[in-house]
Amino acid sequence: MSKRFNVWLLILVAVLVSRFIGMALFPFADTTEPRYAEIARLMAETGDWITPWFEPGVPFWGKPPLSFWAQAAAIKVFGVSEFSLRFPSWLATLAMVWLVWRLAQQLWNVQVAQWSCLVFATMALTYISAGAVMTDAFLALGTTLTLVSFCLVMAGEGGLWRWLFFLGLVIGLLSKGPLAIVLVGIPIVLWLLLSWRETTNNLRRLPWWRGTLLTALLVCPWYILAELKTPGFLDYFIVGEHVRRFLDPGWAGDLYGSAHNQPKGMIWMYWLWASFPWGVVALVSLVLAWFRGKRSGIVSKTLSNPGVSFLLVSALAPMLFFTLAGNTLWTYILPSLPFTAILIGRWASECQSFWLLRLRGGLVALVPVLLTVFVGLSATGWQSLKTEKELVSYYQLARTADDSPLIYLDDLPFSARFFSDGTALEMTKSGLSNLQTTEAYQRLYVAVPRTWPGEKVAGLATSARKVMENRRYQLLVIAGLQRDQQPVSDANGVRSSDI
Repeated sequence: MSKRFNVWLLILVAVLVSRFIGMALFPFADTTEPRYAEIARLMAETGDWITPWFEPGVPFWGKPPLSFWAQAAAIKVFGVSEFSLRFPSWLATLAMVWLVWRLAQQLWNVQVAQWSCLVFATMALTYISAGAVMTDAFLALGTTLTLVSFCLVMAGEGGLWRWLFFLGLVIGLLSKGPLAIVLVGIPIVLWLLLSWRETTNNLRRLPWWRGTLLTALLVCPWYILAELKTPGFLDYFIVGEHVRRFLDPGWAGDLYGSAHNQPKGMIWMYWLWASFPWGVVALVSLVLAWFRGKRSGIVSKTLSNPGVSFLLVSALAPMLFFTLAGNTLWTYILPSLPFTAILIGRWASECQSFWLLRLRGGLVALVPVLLTVFVGLSATGWQSLKTEKELVSYYQLARTADDSPLIYLDDLPFSARFFSDGTALEMTKSGLSNLQTTEAYQRLYVAVPRTWPGEKVAGLATSARKVMENRRYQLLVIAGLQRDQQPVSDANGVRSSDI
């Protein structure tokens, strides 16, 4: 093993381990992570592996369960923590790094594979999603496995890769649904149109009938059981999430939040953010080469090399599909990045530009260093986050058996629900008033917006006092009726509580 290989491997391991450590230190911040974490926690707690639950009594129809299965299984093994819930995404990213290595090595050589892995692992979205509770890492794993398997089979590989093609479809369909078929179908169809003469016969290497049957046998049972258990799931998920969401910006039918109304074509800007810093640098270099008169060479090399053209259409597929959609997020770019990384990795490994040779080491370290610093600042309290972890922890330490559950007035953040193990309550002002008239609790713990002035706080109860605050809320303690009740005095005017 060469010294160069050792150095590359050490750098890659350092990048992945730095994200591994950050998973345990960084608390869940609203909204995405604690929302999905709570769904997985409920799955592990209830033992219901068919229906993900948004909250007790409310099914979550927005996503299939594969990511929740993995996260709930991690809870069973490691307990409930930020680390355990993020660990499956890290493993999914690790698998994608290996697939990037395998495909780049097949198409070119070890050096290109090394740089491709480093580029992919240090892209902004890859690095973030590797330690985040999201479904996107599993979708990207599924689409990457299918497309890498397809490319390898077309290049002459056989054996297990013929079946991994369909396993990738299973992973995609159980993590995000029919979208997976679209994201692998677009590049395959486009590539076949570009290279049909050379590849038509190779299509027979895939066991289409048996593979499709196996995919259906592994995927369909859950969809059927989910519909039988909670009728209405298929209409909402298939039609709502896969048609209305993308055709109707600001889709009012979203049951679990709000649709993301973005300008059409915004997905291309997301690509710049997701692939940062490599995408920006590579794009600038491409533009410079183009205007220096090398455009004909760039086009001819792309079209004449089936491997390059396949990588290009695979990298472009998510952007092409989401271009006309107004309801998009930057995480939708993740399936593009493995193939983008290989293209950039080849360029980075072969480019002899003086400035790039000096710059590429810094590009590898940029995102990991920035995010590690951010995690460190957050862990030390220097950076205020939208998380209720500290407030919930204070309540759990301060409360007694006679105190109320933690109450959030009007709005219950997902992080409060997760960190309280589902015991935190959402309550209206009138509900709180009714609760104050009972003798149920000695003290009421109530979280209200931090922006409330003192007179508004006093309007809840004369005994209300603030005991702590975070970025968004202040925690109040309100004396319950048990404490407000005056004990009967004896004949000498001495109250029993004074003895």
